Amino acid sequence: MTRIRCVTEMGMGVDVHGRDATKAAKRAVSDAIRHSSLGFFRMIGKTANDMFVDVTIAVPNPEAVDKEAVAKELPYGTVTVTAVKGGLEIPSATEVANDPILIANAAVIVSFDKD
Repeated sequence: MTRIRCVTEMGMGVDVHGRDATKAAKRAVSDAIRHSSLGFFRMIGKTANDMFVDVTIAVPNPEAVDKEAVAKELPYGTVTVTAVKGGLEIPSATEVANDPILIANAAVIVSFDKD
């Protein structure tokens, strides 16, 4: 079957202390979907569980992202999370040792199978 992309949302999440890529990633996904309400799928004869939700997370240390924890941020659909190198790490202030700020970017893409 062919998938039809219906929604693309972007978000940003930050972990100010702790350099936690998963925490920043979850916040980025939440930011991306916070203002979305997808009611259109009823018009095409689909349900929320028919959605395919593909999430790409960009962080400086993609191997540190708990993809299952990030997937739980999405309430419906078949969710796939991919972590890639990107995002941003801001070095610590000179008076504070080893406390950088980690920024994650998220792209959340919703699609449906075309019948």
